[in-house]
Amino acid sequence: MNTRQPGRVVIVGTGATGYTAAKVLRAEGFTGSVTLIGNEQEATYRRPAVSKELLLGTKSVDQVQLGAAIDSVDLRTGVTATAVTDSAVQLDDGDQVPYDALLLATGSRARQLDRLGSGHVFTLRSAADVAPLHADILRTGSLLVIGGGLIGCEAAAAARSLGAEVTVLEAASTPLSRIAPAEISQMYRDLHGDNGITIHTDVSVTELEKLPDGTLRATAQDGRSWSAGTVLVSVGSVANIELGADMGLETASGILVDAEMRTSAAGIYAAGDVAEVPNTILGGTYRSEHWNGAVDQATRAARSILGLDVGDLDVPWGWSTQHGVNLQFAGWTSADDEYVVVRGSIEDRRFTACALRGDSLVGAIGVGYPKDIRQIRSLISSGDRVDRDLLGEDWLDQPHAVVR
Repeated sequence: MNTRQPGRVVIVGTGATGYTAAKVLRAEGFTGSVTLIGNEQEATYRRPAVSKELLLGTKSVDQVQLGAAIDSVDLRTGVTATAVTDSAVQLDDGDQVPYDALLLATGSRARQLDRLGSGHVFTLRSAADVAPLHADILRTGSLLVIGGGLIGCEAAAAARSLGAEVTVLEAASTPLSRIAPAEISQMYRDLHGDNGITIHTDVSVTELEKLPDGTLRATAQDGRSWSAGTVLVSVGSVANIELGADMGLETASGILVDAEMRTSAAGIYAAGDVAEVPNTILGGTYRSEHWNGAVDQATRAARSILGLDVGDLDVPWGWSTQHGVNLQFAGWTSADDEYVVVRGSIEDRRFTACALRGDSLVGAIGVGYPKDIRQIRSLISSGDRVDRDLLGEDWLDQPHAVVR
């Protein structure tokens, strides 16, 4: 790697990725200027809390801040980067910030649905989204969630804890379909049902209208309809690639980077939700939209900027808490993988399941056994094949070789 260090580093994005990168730069002894730019007014906070503690109202933004201010970092909040040249970032307040190395940590935004823009229709992505949604849920006492992914299901659980009547509409045949097979999805469907939430699947919402009594009615393509006082649209995210795309960087669903977080332009890096990184184990590329991926990639980007060794990409992992049940997942799981339970049982809601594609271990998902998830991440990193004859209950506890 190039060991020549830049004199000025600019980071666009004050979320976990931007904050961590600035912190690592200073921790590694970088003495040049660091400017951290973000359009949110709040100091960096733990974004996973948005659909959990913040929406519940059990914690404030101040209580979920990521850390203290970083020494000698020029933090600029409440401003938006509108354009980037090969030497400076243009801000909407008219200022220009010169750089020698630039890190794009612009994150992602909530995906919108066309024709669903009526009043009392919300998305949930940032701390600023929480207060109006929380207030509307308390005011109307009912919530309709369009989207049965992680954030939608977490928000549904939070709203139910606030006393609201809650219904979830999911376009796929199962909730949490991006990360879980049918059996585990059904477990979560039952978990929500046990707590008074109904999840309807195979629902393609085509219309949302305001009724005379002020409630909102969602109508599906097949004619079914549901009504509630408040609607949350939670149908995924879109990477904020615009700054990179406008300056000609190579993009796909995110800004394409190599394993050292370098974009197609010299001196420009990307990390976090906005980055599309190489999958060095399974091939292809992916976007990690979880907290731990943001922190890992930020660390790699900062070290790469300084010309330091970055090591191997971390196997992505994440978690979700719904109705007090903490789900953990790792790797690149999908509903189409073959799953083998290697500890506990799904029926008891305490288990570890491995995701397989052929003889390749590609991921894990479980409840109640976080150490298993960490161990399986290490096995995925090795790239070794799984000996299928050895798979079974307590497989991870066996002292003999379990991969070949």
